Amino acid sequence: MEKKKRIWTAIVLIWMVVIFMFSAKPADESSKESLFVGRMIGQIFMKDFGEWTKEEQEAFAETINYPVRKAAHATEYAVLGILVLVRCKYQKKWNRKCMILTAWGISTMYAATDEIHQLFVPGRACMVTDVMIDSAGALTGILFASALAAIIIGRNREQKHQK
Repeated sequence: MEKKKRIWTAIVLIWMVVIFMFSAKPADESSKESLFVGRMIGQIFMKDFGEWTKEEQEAFAETINYPVRKAAHATEYAVLGILVLVRCKYQKKWNRKCMILTAWGISTMYAATDEIHQLFVPGRACMVTDVMIDSAGALTGILFASALAAIIIGRNREQKHQK
C-alpha cells in the first residue's frame, strides 16, 4: 500500500511539472502550438482544408485558437484531477466524497498557483477565468473517473453474486 501511495504521489507531481512547463512557455510560443493544433483540427475535420489558401487556413486556426487553448486547460486539469483522485484512494479510511472533494481542492489550488506563476512569464497573465476552467476540467475528470469506478465495482459485485 505504501509503495503504491509513493508511486501515485510521484505520478501526480510529474503531471504537475508537465503543467508547469506548459505554463512556463512565453505567450508567442504557446500561441504557435495552439495554432498548430488548430491547423491539425482543420485538416482532420474540414473538407478540402488542404485546398484552402494559407491565409484561409491561418484564419481558421486563429478563429478556433481560443476554444483550443481553453480545451487544453480543461483537459490537462481533468487528467490532474483523475491522478489526484487515484492517489487519494490510498488514504486509509477516506470515503468517496472525501476523496472527490480533496482531489478537486488540490487540483483547484494548483490551478490557482499556476495562474500566479504565469504572471512571471513573458506575455502571459493570471486569469481567474482560467482557474475556473481548470477547476471545472478537474471536477469533470474526477466525476467521470468516479462514475466509471462505480460502474466497474457494481459489475464486479454483480458477477460475484451470480456465481
